Amino acid sequence: MIAEPVSGARGAAGPLAVAVATTGLAALASRFLPEEHAATGVGLWFLLIVYVLVLRSAESSEIRAHGLSLGGVFEPEPIDVRRVLRAASVACGWALAAALVLLPPFWFGYVYWYDPSRSFVPAPAPALGSEVLGQMLGVAFPEEAFFRGYLQSALDRAWPPKVRLLGADLGLGLVVSSAIFAVGHYLTYPEPARLAVFFPSLVFGYLRARTGGVGAPIVFHASCNLFASYLGRSYGLFP
Repeated sequence: MIAEPVSGARGAAGPLAVAVATTGLAALASRFLPEEHAATGVGLWFLLIVYVLVLRSAESSEIRAHGLSLGGVFEPEPIDVRRVLRAASVACGWALAAALVLLPPFWFGYVYWYDPSRSFVPAPAPALGSEVLGQMLGVAFPEEAFFRGYLQSALDRAWPPKVRLLGADLGLGLVVSSAIFAVGHYLTYPEPARLAVFFPSLVFGYLRARTGGVGAPIVFHASCNLFASYLGRSYGLFP
């Protein structure tokens, strides 16, 4: 059974407290864990919170309401492979569309911001296991499950969306969850440029609202990280 919405500040107070505590502890973990295990530790922490707050629910409707079904993978009923494949194709289609629209201008912005000293020399493609799956499962999935699946959904219940944009109902929950997402990135590495993740976070949140799930945000989030890393290697900014 889906919990009845509680509107306004009273309804948002609980999710915001959870988000602040979870994000703060994730930042501490990233500082104190060995560097090679920090990302994994943070990802597992976000997934643990999502499991405790949402996924351990026996109600599929509650899991779907948070956009965490992923085609039924995380629902208690038997998995329907065709449903999973449909959900995956929708997620990849929306992520591809977002990438085609947004990654080219991101490339121009990247060059302007970092002003690399050498021309673009194509780097090797990202490795499927260590990079692609690492970004998808170790970074994008935990962060999207928490910030878009749990937090944005909970805030949208408290502050019902009032704006419809390109087929998605958006509201204050999108902005606040993206702000906390950006602050969390800054706390893990206190460089002001890290706050810029607020803007792609708005896109992740839009995709969650438009598609009804976190699949498209996960794929697009991982794509953004992989593309930024690829540009950095191609311009010689890091190995």
